Amino acid sequence: MKILIQNNSVNALIVVDVQNAFVLGNEAVPAAEQLLSSINILLSKARLARAPVIFLQNDGALDTVDEPFQWGWELFFPPQEGEIVLRKVNDNGFDGTPLQQILNESRVQTFAICGVLSEMCVAATARAALELGYGVLLPHDAHATYNVPAGPGSEEVPAAMAARAAEWSLGDEIVICASSHEVNFIESVK
Repeated sequence: MKILIQNNSVNALIVVDVQNAFVLGNEAVPAAEQLLSSINILLSKARLARAPVIFLQNDGALDTVDEPFQWGWELFFPPQEGEIVLRKVNDNGFDGTPLQQILNESRVQTFAICGVLSEMCVAATARAALELGYGVLLPHDAHATYNVPAGPGSEEVPAAMAARAAEWSLGDEIVICASSHEVNFIESVK
């Protein structure tokens, strides 16, 4: 059964891989400042509504920018009391984590998703959620990726276009809104 999202209202927020390495310094995604502002809006709204907030944190390999317990691996937004942090090693935030169990125990049926990278962890987690029957809302201004370098027979793709293509690839099941300002959170029934 497909869960419908009405009026951009959802039960929870999932923040994907918003770690220092991806939003600060030389390795930051383009437009990181705007991304952080949009995610901050979502966090403020979710916290005000006392909706569940779940942070996914990628454990990169040794000597990568998101190697565990290094500066780049740390979450940019500090979780508040009661918010959950799930470490992961795969793009799909459901794979190898208790994310589905946590959502089910909190009776979450719909959530907004945000973070990085649009075509990798954000898309993989959103796609898995849709397959599991969750309603997923993706604010256009709250996810980002890198420029896609030119390849054989192709030109570089700007990050904004790559992010939009990632949205489009998720199909008709996902709900996409233009701005974090349009998202509403409702407290989950526990």
